[in-house]
Amino acid sequence: MNSFGKRFIFTTFGESHGKALGCVVDGVPAGLKIDEAFIQSELDRRKPGQNAYATARKEGDKVEILSGVFEGISTGTPIAMVIFNTNQKSKDYSNVKDLFRPGHADFTYFHKYGIRDYRGGGRSSARETAARVAAGAVAKLMLKELDITVQSGVFAIDGIEAKEFDFKKARESEIYALDSSIEPQQKDAVLEAKNRHDSVGGVALVKITNTPIGLGEPIYYKMDAMLADAMMSINAVKGVEIGEGTASSSLKGSQNNDQISKEGFIGNKSGGILGGITNGDEIDIKVYFKPTPSIFQEQQTVDIHGKEVTCELKGRHDPCVAIRGSIVAESMAALVVADMLLLNMGRRLSDLKKIYF
Repeated sequence: MNSFGKRFIFTTFGESHGKALGCVVDGVPAGLKIDEAFIQSELDRRKPGQNAYATARKEGDKVEILSGVFEGISTGTPIAMVIFNTNQKSKDYSNVKDLFRPGHADFTYFHKYGIRDYRGGGRSSARETAARVAAGAVAKLMLKELDITVQSGVFAIDGIEAKEFDFKKARESEIYALDSSIEPQQKDAVLEAKNRHDSVGGVALVKITNTPIGLGEPIYYKMDAMLADAMMSINAVKGVEIGEGTASSSLKGSQNNDQISKEGFIGNKSGGILGGITNGDEIDIKVYFKPTPSIFQEQQTVDIHGKEVTCELKGRHDPCVAIRGSIVAESMAALVVADMLLLNMGRRLSDLKKIYF
């Protein structure tokens, strides 16, 4: 499937080395001011080639809105956006066109579809996430009208974890580091891996604030379930935690329960979600990215004929995909919240009466 959501739905298209990629966003309410400069600024945060900590592939990632907007306002019809690829170097992949790169989706895509698009991974490339960020920017414009914010930053790189969480500073950091005191260590870890022709993994932290109580559809479209679904759909993500996450499994109930006072919840180990439904507290999500599989070291693999061969990659790749991946995770979170807001509108008969009477 190439679509996500039930009411606020987006579909992405395109390949890493194709002519263009883009998205169609359906379900956007009419009357929303579409700030093209904001959408572009979101893409600029994710775009490649900005510094030594990202791939050297330079793409302008200029977005063009094709439909669904008239005089800067959404019309209620599908919003289509396109981003043209301008800096493909498909020849970098000619030496691996018949073999499966270790850690990549080459093997599974070939055995599923019987076709090998070797140009940077084709549809399985993280390049596809540019379209998600464009769709997420539209979702954020809607959330802004409701004073809901979604922020992200890099929590950990190569096991070096943040102790402080400053989302404002993260936006200004070259690696979107949440903790400026350990940012130099995290940067060194990325560059050391890059110089060894290797890569490192990392963890992004996403925070959603000011969500109303009641978002989430039990039993099979829970808020936490869909956030996990959204994050796990991102390339290289291998784990997701909400609130206390896996650490809660080592706690006792008396330690893990968020007790309640008349002022609200005392603590937030639940991460703002109980029973799959938002409780009004901040939603905290940790997203775990594996090391970028594209490394410039000799590796053993097989080709499409089953013959054992040696793989030596060329091309331009992120030494730590979690850095730019944090922006994608932020965008996916915004898309989930937008979808849940629209789904929640019909939860009670009294809500429908407010709309129609």
